[in-house]
Amino acid sequence: MPLPIRRVEFDGVGADAWYLQIPAVQQVVREGWDLAQVTVLVGENGAGKSTLVEALAGAVGMGPEGGSIGSGYSSRVTESPLAGQLRLVREPGASRRGYFLRAETMHGFYTFLEEHPGGGWEPRFHEMSHGESFLGLVENRMVKPGLYLLDEPESALSFASCLGLLAHLRDLADAGSQVVLSTHSPVLAALPGATIWEVGDWGMRTVDWASTDLVERWRGFLDDPERYLRHLRG
Repeated sequence: MPLPIRRVEFDGVGADAWYLQIPAVQQVVREGWDLAQVTVLVGENGAGKSTLVEALAGAVGMGPEGGSIGSGYSSRVTESPLAGQLRLVREPGASRRGYFLRAETMHGFYTFLEEHPGGGWEPRFHEMSHGESFLGLVENRMVKPGLYLLDEPESALSFASCLGLLAHLRDLADAGSQVVLSTHSPVLAALPGATIWEVGDWGMRTVDWASTDLVERWRGFLDDPERYLRHLRG
């Protein structure tokens, strides 16, 4: 199936804005960014993962704090203007359906959904546990083929729940959806068929799962926790 977004290009001007100083964003400005059917972003906090994902959401027309295309939900504008400076290269005939899950704004987004219910049965997300509400939203809103963006969804999820989300995203991709995911979870980074971009001071580079800093550090900690923990002692 055709991809909702085949390529991202910079169509703005100016180089003084703070977000244009982030190496990953600078690379997109210079070179553009080709998206696969499944794209995963990994890297340290502050490296630009969320900046890129939220800009994609805004450029497509999704609410910057989560939601479907056209929802426009925003409680307080904190996003960079990057969304308005991107040009999206689409493939003809691609789905115009999409949804954005942004972990850090979910509590307010649940209230928005309660105040603006859709047709039919609506889950009561505030009445669920944190992890259950995340999976409930995914299973309720991310169903038909489309573009699905997720920013660090593992923040609410146990290991088993991460596996459940992984399976759901795999099924979406197998049915023709496009998925873009930023994560600190080695479980979610293992999404089958994903092109993994590691983001850092160098900008962005494609890597295989086993070679990411994320996986190597988790593997090192699990193999020998004491080697890491002794550095925390005074």
